[in-house]
Amino acid sequence: MPLTSRDIVSWNAVLSAHAQNGLAVDALDLYSRMCGHDGGGVEPDAVTLVSVLSSCAHLGARGVGLGVERYMQERLPGFRANMQLCNSLINFHARCGNLPQAQRLFNEMPRKSIVSWTALITGYGMHGHGDVAVNLFQAMVSEGIRPDNVAMVGLLSACSHAGMYKEGRKYFSAMESTYQLRPTLEHYTCMVDLLGRAGRLKEAQELISSMPMPADGAVWGALLGACKIHKNVEIGEEAFEHVIKLEPSNVGYYVLMANIYTDTGQLEGVVRVRAMMRERGLKKEPGCSYVENKGRVHLFMADDHSHPQAKRIYELVIKLEQMVTERTDGTVETGQGRVDEGYSGKMAAPLIGFHSEKLAVAFGMLNTDDSEIVVIKNLRLREKWRAGSTAGMMDSLLG
Repeated sequence: MPLTSRDIVSWNAVLSAHAQNGLAVDALDLYSRMCGHDGGGVEPDAVTLVSVLSSCAHLGARGVGLGVERYMQERLPGFRANMQLCNSLINFHARCGNLPQAQRLFNEMPRKSIVSWTALITGYGMHGHGDVAVNLFQAMVSEGIRPDNVAMVGLLSACSHAGMYKEGRKYFSAMESTYQLRPTLEHYTCMVDLLGRAGRLKEAQELISSMPMPADGAVWGALLGACKIHKNVEIGEEAFEHVIKLEPSNVGYYVLMANIYTDTGQLEGVVRVRAMMRERGLKKEPGCSYVENKGRVHLFMADDHSHPQAKRIYELVIKLEQMVTERTDGTVETGQGRVDEGYSGKMAAPLIGFHSEKLAVAFGMLNTDDSEIVVIKNLRLREKWRAGSTAGMMDSLLG
């Protein structure tokens, strides 16, 4: 069947399938094709836009999401009556860091569901505003809306990220006694993360031992991550032993344990972990970062040369490295040690360490006049680079 003969129902089915299965980049590409010549210029409806906004929230694709919002305002004037669409828009703004806009949309909703509250609570929590997330949760309960398991995950995660140990313990204890909710593995993972960040590693161990169900890799991984923060080898080794039994092919856990050994000067431990990785045929996957430009999401891997603008991107990264690390003795200090200046503008990628975030930021600086470039690392970590006037910096760097 040619693309132009597919109707909105067909497009919505495939868009929704991609969005719900974590294929956000593909979902946005399908949306672009649907609205363009390839798809016969099919007009999106509310169902389409929910899937697209979900994908934008997942990727941090602000440009596409803002375009969807403009379309809604111009072509769907009654969209505020569609709760699912409004919830998707709140979730998009909240996850992309535009909390004031998410709050405004929330305030303007004639009716609010548990999904509306949870989107806002989660957004404030993931951006470090745990106190606001807690206040919203309390306001939700006072409005007579009973929290569900998803809302509790958002709240506990908010407490964890903000270091609100006492509040997190209180709400976790209240799940069954007050809200008649039985904690799931996700809630226990949040609590282990909360306790671990607070340095209460023994307490986190005890919580895992008291769980009514077997701990999964995420729970033990949260404890292992906390051991990395606090450089605790003993508990880290216990967590590592459990987690590699549950997820033997997850290379991230091996890297975490190796880093714990490195941080504590136990190089024999590093050698053991690396030997385990070799025996099991595991290699550390290169980091990846995303940046959006003109409605498309661009993916960068560490030391990646596949992008059409790779040459210019690498030239800019090297110039930026020189600007921020140049020493008075004619050498350049890098994350991999010192490198002689006499490379005539050419530095080997393994020495300079072309991390995916650096490549994404350089691409953003080359292709936008915005004062803020948003980089999404591994689809989760948002890093905002405020450049003042990006265009001005480019003039001075590249001439």
